[in-house]
Amino acid sequence: MGELEIIAASCHNHHSRTRHSVSRPPTRRTYTVTALEDLDFWERELGRPLPNGAFGENLTTSGLDVNGARIGERWRIGPDVVLEATSGRISCLTFQRRMGEEGWVRRFTRHAATGAYLRVIVPGEIRAGDPIEIVHRPDHQVTVAMAFRAVTLERQLLPEVLAAGEALHTEVQRVAHEYVTALKERAQNGT
Repeated sequence: MGELEIIAASCHNHHSRTRHSVSRPPTRRTYTVTALEDLDFWERELGRPLPNGAFGENLTTSGLDVNGARIGERWRIGPDVVLEATSGRISCLTFQRRMGEEGWVRRFTRHAATGAYLRVIVPGEIRAGDPIEIVHRPDHQVTVAMAFRAVTLERQLLPEVLAAGEALHTEVQRVAHEYVTALKERAQNGT
């Protein structure tokens, strides 16, 4: 595996490329991360440059398969910070307006490499250039990409994502449990 590092770190609506404090995270205590390699893909697709933070992400990484990260996977960034992958990032119309691309949400969703939401486990400061170390990888096979596809494109995957347990974003858990309950009710009713 190559060297993994933070390329850029930014606060919500602020694109500072030098340092980022997660000691006082937003109320929901999640951050978004996008791989530089995914930004590069979209630069080629769109035919225009996309700076770090173009997707509104807090962190841009290099050398880390963000979409292939398992739900519950934990990363140490720099000397102190530990973040945990909880789900794929869901795009919205605000994101479409920011990108200025007609049909952006649909196109981005179909590509299904959206980056991840991360939960703060150990707060601290993150700086551009900080190394990333994977310090925990769960035994299950539920990835960020799979969780994203389950809630957007392939709902039949919803029962499978529950294998990620409590590390799975609470909203994804709720949607998955509702889906499983509806399946059971249909089976009991013979429909």
